[in-house]
Amino acid sequence: MGERMMSGFTNSNGFKEAVCINTEKVYDSCRDRDCLEDLRVYLCSSSQAVIDKAVSVKAKCAELIWVYIDVECVPFNRGFYTVDIRFYFKVTLDAYICVGKPKEIEGMCVYDKRVILFGSEGNAKIYSSKYTPCEADAQLMYKTNLPKATVEVVDPIALGAKLIEPNDNCCCCECDKTSVPDFVCCCFNEDLAFDDDHKKVAVTLGLFSIVRLERTVQLLVPAYDFCIPEKECVISGEDNPCHLFSKIKFPTDEFFPPEFCNFKDAGGADADCGCCGK
Repeated sequence: MGERMMSGFTNSNGFKEAVCINTEKVYDSCRDRDCLEDLRVYLCSSSQAVIDKAVSVKAKCAELIWVYIDVECVPFNRGFYTVDIRFYFKVTLDAYICVGKPKEIEGMCVYDKRVILFGSEGNAKIYSSKYTPCEADAQLMYKTNLPKATVEVVDPIALGAKLIEPNDNCCCCECDKTSVPDFVCCCFNEDLAFDDDHKKVAVTLGLFSIVRLERTVQLLVPAYDFCIPEKECVISGEDNPCHLFSKIKFPTDEFFPPEFCNFKDAGGADADCGCCGK
């Protein structure tokens, strides 16, 4: 370890001192691009009545409602843990009954995922206190020393949907009503239908996710200075709306759509069409 700097001095690298901080350290992580095929959509009551008459269905969009995470030790493999994840999605579809405008319907689908990551080991019992207004400070005891799992995910991409007859059973990741938390059900205006006596809908979703295992540790890091904001807060005291409007930049792109080479592609890199150098 390098020489520890004392407060008030600056070394050749520019930092003043080495300080000990308490933070979350990532011990292991992984990322995934999952294509979730044939997830059953549990429809709202009125949506189920529409599907029973529908001849086709089209996936419109999907939204992530909630993620349940459970961490358990892997037997006979020290330091490794299974991370079981259940995703709850709200799916919006267009149902086609006959020629004309489709009817928009909603439903819920779930997906289970399991990964194994390294999270190290620790046997220390950790205690901490947290201030609670108007109450006594309670001791917060960690009953276990398991690492903390964190899941980062964006709303899925709705790739497709299809109708399934009542007697067919080709859906994956099915569930029952008792396994769905109440606050997830509250995201819908009606009760969800879980019976198998009607037509069903299966969707295919594209999902990007990152899973990591973290532990609270103390790290010695170089400190340059306190991060004091340099920008002053600007209070808008203008009463003249025309004066405020005059400060808005003219929307040139709205009148003159930019060329292809002025766009940025999905990866964030500049698109090169060879025309910008002319």
